[in-house]
Amino acid sequence: MRRKSLILAVVALAALAVAGAVIASRGGPSRQAEVAEKGARVMPFDLERTTHRFTKTATGGVQTVVADDPGDTGQIRLIRSHLKDEAARFARGDFSDPTTIHGTDMPGVAELSSGHRGVTTRYADRPDGATLTYTTGDAGLRTALHAWFDAQVSDHGNHAEHGG
Repeated sequence: MRRKSLILAVVALAALAVAGAVIASRGGPSRQAEVAEKGARVMPFDLERTTHRFTKTATGGVQTVVADDPGDTGQIRLIRSHLKDEAARFARGDFSDPTTIHGTDMPGVAELSSGHRGVTTRYADRPDGATLTYTTGDAGLRTALHAWFDAQVSDHGNHAEHGG
């Protein structure tokens, strides 16, 4: 009995170590550099001159992308164009841009893609960029959306942050 408990404890510790390594590799500096490089191919705006903000809400969440310099009209135009396109894609269940940047195993994206009809995605301009507001009444999709937000903040490093 004691040996069985010891074996189970060793297996549990090994599983925790593997899980920790996977989590650490998702948001580490080399991962963030990889994401920035892939992001430059998908997002037309400059990650060094913009900030992504992800705010979780009780009904979904708000993704905001802003120019770090509110007078940078070029970046603002690029942000707006990209987020308008993304809103249309997400409404169709097309999450190929995020998976190109973050990988097909990105948390939440499979659920959001298959359940896209249960999420309303609304685009809006703001003076310094644009927002996408995601709304759902489905608790599972809300959880997927929040996991997706967390993964993006982790992967983008200093280019992204959790909102208020």
